Amino acid sequence: MTRELFWLTLTIILTGVLWIPYSINRAQVRGLAGSMANPSRDAKPHAPWASRTMFAHDNAVENLVLFAPLVLILNAIDYSSQWTVLACAVYFWARLAHVIVYALGIPVVRTLAFTVGFLAQAVLVLGIFKVL
Repeated sequence: MTRELFWLTLTIILTGVLWIPYSINRAQVRGLAGSMANPSRDAKPHAPWASRTMFAHDNAVENLVLFAPLVLILNAIDYSSQWTVLACAVYFWARLAHVIVYALGIPVVRTLAFTVGFLAQAVLVLGIFKVL
């Protein structure tokens, strides 16, 4: 496994478990039966942190759709550099920071974490075109 694929795997695992905190909150707020019912306009709302975590999860999924193919393209063309490895590691840590600061409700830092992740993806694009 390449180092880029290692970071992709960790990112997938992180994205795959982000539903757990807000689902626990949903069960706490609505009860077990209410948490498994279909959503309705009358359902009790999540705690604010849980709603933000749900939005962070959505954002992580949306960005994984971009990050994963970039890493897989690098793997397919058998290209790796210190920059692509660093970009993958930075992307993972930026996504982790993003969900934490989003859940805590820190808007400016959340945007900075998102931007760092975006820039890491840009580095991967440069790697694909062997600019780095």
